[in-house]
Amino acid sequence: MAEIKYEIIEKIAVLSEKGNWTKEFNKVSWNNRPAKFDLRDWNHEEGKMGKGVTLSDEEARILKEALDKTL
Repeated sequence: MAEIKYEIIEKIAVLSEKGNWTKEFNKVSWNNRPAKFDLRDWNHEEGKMGKGVTLSDEEARILKEALDKTL
């Protein structure tokens, strides 16, 4: 399996922490592609990441509108 390359372009928010793991909302570039919004668990000390969700700018805008209506 090919190695996944990533770069955290912008750290937006740490939503929670549990031990060495943090749930973060960031802008991440995957495999040298344009950065997308990214929500996932990270363990930076061990260089590990959990499964997550990536969103385009448009998807993030729609999600923000939905959250604004419900929160």
